[in-house]
Amino acid sequence: MSTALVVGGTGPTGPYVVNGLLARNFDVTILHTGNHESSEIPDSVEHIHTDPFDMELTNQATINKSYDLIVVMYGRLRELASLFNGRAGKFVSVGGVPAYSGWGDASALWPAGMRVPTRENGRLVVDEDRGFAVNKKVANIGLSERAVFAEHPTASHLRYPWIYGPGQVGPREWKIVRRVLDGRKTIVLPDGGLTVQAAAYAPNAAAALLATVDAGKASEGNAYNVCDEWTPTLRQWVEIIAGALEHSFEIVEIPWEYAGVAHHLTLRGTPHHRLTSSDRAIYELGYKDVVDPIEGLSSTARHLVANQPVRGGPEEKSLADRFDYDSEDQLINAWQKAMRIIEPVARASDPGFVDRYAASYDLREGANVGWATIKR
Repeated sequence: MSTALVVGGTGPTGPYVVNGLLARNFDVTILHTGNHESSEIPDSVEHIHTDPFDMELTNQATINKSYDLIVVMYGRLRELASLFNGRAGKFVSVGGVPAYSGWGDASALWPAGMRVPTRENGRLVVDEDRGFAVNKKVANIGLSERAVFAEHPTASHLRYPWIYGPGQVGPREWKIVRRVLDGRKTIVLPDGGLTVQAAAYAPNAAAALLATVDAGKASEGNAYNVCDEWTPTLRQWVEIIAGALEHSFEIVEIPWEYAGVAHHLTLRGTPHHRLTSSDRAIYELGYKDVVDPIEGLSSTARHLVANQPVRGGPEEKSLADRFDYDSEDQLINAWQKAMRIIEPVARASDPGFVDRYAASYDLREGANVGWATIKR
């Protein structure tokens, strides 16, 4: 039986990875702090409790041990890659999409923002000139990825986006779920909610990682973007979560520069898209979503209703959402008042353009086509 060591393993994607390896007949050991155990991991799995941020302790806990597969999902990746050099038949590591130029600071690129979509051959922060604007955390993500391939040239590295689903300690979806529970009827969306930010439902992210294991040599030496096969806009994201709870919002569209109370909804407070492509994993590894994002988000919303974060607690505070409904209502009232002035001017200047490929084109006054529904 092949052996596998999973460093981490108890976060949102960890149990899916561990159980996936068990299903592939691996003898699995997980190495983690022991602070967060998962009921989804069988008792048959060996646990090594140590600090994966402390290399001396981690070395003592794993000394003289080697594995057919080592998966690093947590801890100091650069140092763990060095520690396990020569001790892994296959090395798989998890990093993140902040490794791409423009993710951390959109204005560092011209035109501003990541390229849409960003593929694995996109510009990385570690490849930029020394004067390139990037903070230390983002730089470390890029440097860790470089260290992995220096220590393990045949490694497979996954660039994770935002992960959602049960087990996420900062559940972004709670921003919407709480508003539903609080009976909010309106919600402000910057720029109409058209921003797109890559994300992955935890079972889907785990499936991508397991696909690199299944691919064997075909995945060696490669980095792969991880994200759901399709990405909802911010507006669709809100509608899906609210719909799962049988609720609907009146969406108030306000330009980004005036919608400060809702900037937190764009994850990192930017109007720019952060969209990666999972095409490489799809075509090289045979990856496909195991759960559609609509069902994934809906399931997450229902889970949060049944397992609500403490209001004002650490989880909620990490979301950077003050749930300041008074300020939101003041902005909505001011915006609607301004719109009453702008609306007649906008209507008077509207040239009445209609897309020739839209159903409304056939329904316009004077048209004789009458083809507004699909006929069999």
